[in-house]
Amino acid sequence: MSNRIEKGDIVVINKSGKYHQQVGEVSEVDYNIFFVKIVLVKLGNQEEAFEEKDLQLKTKKPSLPEIIVSIDTILEQVAQIAHLPAKEKVELPNRLKYLKLDIPKLDKQLIQKNFDSIDKILAKTREADSSASFWQEIDPNLEKISWWIKTSL
Repeated sequence: MSNRIEKGDIVVINKSGKYHQQVGEVSEVDYNIFFVKIVLVKLGNQEEAFEEKDLQLKTKKPSLPEIIVSIDTILEQVAQIAHLPAKEKVELPNRLKYLKLDIPKLDKQLIQKNFDSIDKILAKTREADSSASFWQEIDPNLEKISWWIKTSL
């Protein structure tokens, strides 16, 4: 894991004061006129600027290969969903495969469209059976893909 703080990473603020020990998501990285790395951090509904030395990396934004693994994991779990209607039984795996092919192209509209369709099908499926064990694998991977889309495109 690289310790360089980048857009999309989750950080803990080490600087004493108002934001000490708060956790936020990096929204932008820039440099001031003295070439000091300045990091904009989202804290709830506001953004604050910090020097990189005042931040500690908590979680790295997922990498492209990690996202592909997450899609594969969801694909494996989808095969276990017994109560999927016939249309979704075909559409969901296909959409996941398309998403896997689209992600390296970094086409935001295409990726978002496929992800939204996948998310909608899974949400409807969850309503029918939210206690099944496969959700423990699907949910964190879906969250990881969503985070990557939000911060990478």
